Amino acid sequence: MKRAFLIGGALVAAGLTAAAATVGPELLAGYRFMDALDRYYASYEANGGAWPQTQDSCALCHGVNGQPRDAQYAALAGQPASYIEAQLHAFAEGRRHSAQMGPLAANLSDAQIKALADYFSRQPPGTTEAPEQDDALAKRGEAVVAARGCIACHGENLSGGPLGPRIAGQGDGYLSDQLKAFKRGQRQDPSQAMNAMASSLSDEELKATAHYLSGLTPAQPHSAH
Repeated sequence: MKRAFLIGGALVAAGLTAAAATVGPELLAGYRFMDALDRYYASYEANGGAWPQTQDSCALCHGVNGQPRDAQYAALAGQPASYIEAQLHAFAEGRRHSAQMGPLAANLSDAQIKALADYFSRQPPGTTEAPEQDDALAKRGEAVVAARGCIACHGENLSGGPLGPRIAGQGDGYLSDQLKAFKRGQRQDPSQAMNAMASSLSDEELKATAHYLSGLTPAQPHSAH
């Protein structure tokens, strides 16, 4: 009887061991997944507040954390908070025109605009869809940027400053569109500096400038807002 009991116990133990060998890895993988998910949401809430966050609605065009992959959209990550806030007010009040951004900005409260500006200014910037390398075009663009003194407004490394936004690493398409809009008067700079500068560029210089800027690696976010 004792022998039969020991044999039965051994069989049960063997069965449990086999089950653990089969199910164990799946349980471990599930635990790791849930742990990773918990850590992600803890980081998500520490970065931008409790879910849902207002900035989530911006991700479709402007990318996760404000860093898009499509060169046609503005990169918000690492932009000076004062610039983002000013642009959202300009969209909301119709001083800057966009069929998409106008209605969206108009529905934001002042507190939401300030919160969005703070959030995006803290996000690490990157290069948005860098164009295919053209050394000659990039060199010409670099010369234009140096000659026009762009760092005076756009800051060291062209990563944003008190007077202008980050243009380093912005998408080629977005930069081209904005420079053309300034040149044609479709977008107005309150100081008119951008309108005057863009008006002085030939189409080839404009293309070269956008190409050069889009290939730059931006510096990290500014601590001052």
